[in-house]
Amino acid sequence: MQTDLNSPAPLVDSADRRTQLAADRTVFAAERTYAAWVRTGLAGLASGIGAKKLLEGVVPEWMIWGTGSILVAFSAFCFGAAVWRQLFAGPPPPHPDTPRIPPALLIGVNGFLMLVAFSALVGIWFGRTGGN
Repeated sequence: MQTDLNSPAPLVDSADRRTQLAADRTVFAAERTYAAWVRTGLAGLASGIGAKKLLEGVVPEWMIWGTGSILVAFSAFCFGAAVWRQLFAGPPPPHPDTPRIPPALLIGVNGFLMLVAFSALVGIWFGRTGGN
Protein backbone atom coordinates (compact mmCIF):
# COMPACT_ATOMS: atom_id res chain seq x y z
CA MET A 1 0.00 0.00 0.00
CA GLN A 2 1.46 3.32 -1.03
CA THR A 3 0.46 6.58 0.66
CA ASP A 4 0.98 10.11 -0.49
CA LEU A 5 3.21 12.13 1.88
CA ASN A 6 1.06 15.24 1.40
CA SER A 7 -2.18 13.54 2.40
CA PRO A 8 -3.39 13.39 6.02
CA ALA A 9 -3.15 10.21 8.03
CA PRO A 10 -5.41 7.47 6.68
CA LEU A 11 -8.87 7.45 8.24
CA VAL A 12 -10.31 4.34 9.74
CA ASP A 13 -13.59 4.73 7.95
CA SER A 14 -14.49 7.68 5.79
CA ALA A 15 -18.20 7.39 6.65
CA ASP A 16 -17.38 7.72 10.35
CA ARG A 17 -15.25 10.77 9.65
CA ARG A 18 -17.98 12.39 7.56
CA THR A 19 -20.40 11.78 10.43
CA GLN A 20 -17.94 13.36 12.85
CA LEU A 21 -17.50 16.41 10.64
CA ALA A 22 -21.27 16.73 10.27
CA ALA A 23 -21.57 16.73 14.08
CA ASP A 24 -19.00 19.54 14.25
CA ARG A 25 -20.90 21.55 11.64
CA THR A 26 -24.08 21.08 13.67
CA VAL A 27 -22.39 22.53 16.76
CA PHE A 28 -21.14 25.53 14.78
CA ALA A 29 -24.57 26.09 13.23
CA ALA A 30 -26.18 26.04 16.69
CA GLU A 31 -23.67 28.62 17.91
CA ARG A 32 -24.39 30.87 14.92
CA THR A 33 -28.11 30.61 15.70
CA TYR A 34 -27.42 31.49 19.34
CA ALA A 35 -25.38 34.50 18.25
CA ALA A 36 -28.17 35.62 15.90
CA TRP A 37 -30.73 35.53 18.73
CA VAL A 38 -28.43 37.53 21.02
CA ARG A 39 -27.63 40.03 18.26
CA THR A 40 -31.34 40.53 17.59
CA GLY A 41 -32.00 40.95 21.30
CA LEU A 42 -29.27 43.56 21.66
CA ALA A 43 -30.66 45.47 18.68
CA GLY A 44 -34.14 45.38 20.22
CA LEU A 45 -32.77 46.55 23.56
CA ALA A 46 -30.88 49.45 21.99
CA SER A 47 -33.93 50.39 19.90
CA GLY A 48 -36.22 50.33 22.92
CA ILE A 49 -33.90 52.53 24.97
CA GLY A 50 -33.28 54.86 22.03
CA ALA A 51 -36.98 55.16 21.26
CA LYS A 52 -37.56 57.01 24.50
CA LYS A 53 -35.15 59.80 23.64
CA LEU A 54 -35.67 59.78 19.88
CA LEU A 55 -39.48 60.00 19.98
CA GLU A 56 -39.56 62.63 22.73
CA GLY A 57 -41.72 65.54 21.62
CA VAL A 58 -42.69 63.82 18.36
CA VAL A 59 -45.40 61.43 19.52
CA PRO A 60 -47.54 61.20 22.66
CA GLU A 61 -45.94 59.88 25.86
CA TRP A 62 -48.07 56.71 25.84
CA MET A 63 -46.75 55.82 22.39
CA ILE A 64 -43.14 56.27 23.55
CA TRP A 65 -43.84 54.11 26.56
CA GLY A 66 -45.55 51.43 24.48
CA THR A 67 -42.94 51.33 21.72
CA GLY A 68 -40.03 51.17 24.15
CA SER A 69 -41.77 48.52 26.24
CA ILE A 70 -42.50 46.29 23.28
CA LEU A 71 -38.95 46.53 21.94
CA VAL A 72 -37.34 45.86 25.32
CA ALA A 73 -39.74 42.98 26.05
CA PHE A 74 -38.87 41.55 22.65
CA SER A 75 -35.18 41.76 23.51
CA ALA A 76 -35.77 39.83 26.75
CA PHE A 77 -37.65 37.20 24.74
CA CYS A 78 -34.71 36.93 22.31
CA PHE A 79 -32.25 36.41 25.16
CA GLY A 80 -34.41 33.63 26.58
CA ALA A 81 -34.98 32.08 23.16
CA ALA A 82 -31.22 32.07 22.53
CA VAL A 83 -30.60 29.88 25.58
CA TRP A 84 -33.62 27.69 24.85
CA ARG A 85 -32.56 27.13 21.25
CA GLN A 86 -28.95 26.36 22.23
CA LEU A 87 -29.81 23.94 25.05
CA PHE A 88 -32.76 22.19 23.42
CA ALA A 89 -31.71 22.08 19.77
CA GLY A 90 -33.25 18.67 19.10
CA PRO A 91 -31.79 15.21 18.96
CA PRO A 92 -28.08 15.34 19.72
CA PRO A 93 -25.65 14.61 16.91
CA PRO A 94 -22.91 12.05 17.33
CA HIS A 95 -20.28 13.22 19.80
CA PRO A 96 -18.49 16.12 18.04
CA ASP A 97 -14.81 16.96 18.32
CA THR A 98 -15.77 20.58 18.88
CA PRO A 99 -16.61 21.57 22.47
CA ARG A 100 -19.97 23.21 23.08
CA ILE A 101 -20.49 26.41 25.03
CA PRO A 102 -21.07 25.45 28.69
CA PRO A 103 -24.77 25.75 29.63
CA ALA A 104 -23.94 27.64 32.84
CA LEU A 105 -22.17 30.31 30.80
CA LEU A 106 -25.14 30.61 28.42
CA ILE A 107 -27.58 30.96 31.29
CA GLY A 108 -25.35 33.42 33.18
CA VAL A 109 -24.68 35.75 30.25
CA ASN A 110 -28.23 35.72 28.94
CA GLY A 111 -29.64 36.04 32.45
CA PHE A 112 -27.57 39.19 32.87
CA LEU A 113 -28.80 40.51 29.51
CA MET A 114 -32.39 39.83 30.55
CA LEU A 115 -31.76 41.73 33.80
CA VAL A 116 -30.42 44.66 31.77
CA ALA A 117 -33.51 44.48 29.55
CA PHE A 118 -35.87 44.53 32.52
CA SER A 119 -33.91 47.41 34.07
CA ALA A 120 -34.29 49.32 30.80
CA LEU A 121 -37.99 48.56 30.86
CA VAL A 122 -38.27 50.06 34.35
CA GLY A 123 -36.32 53.08 33.10
CA ILE A 124 -38.73 53.48 30.20
CA TRP A 125 -41.74 53.23 32.49
CA PHE A 126 -40.57 55.39 35.37
CA GLY A 127 -37.67 57.46 33.99
CA ARG A 128 -37.98 60.99 32.77
CA THR A 129 -38.47 61.48 29.06
CA GLY A 130 -36.51 64.70 28.90
CA GLY A 131 -36.72 68.37 29.52
CA ASN A 132 -35.66 70.06 32.79
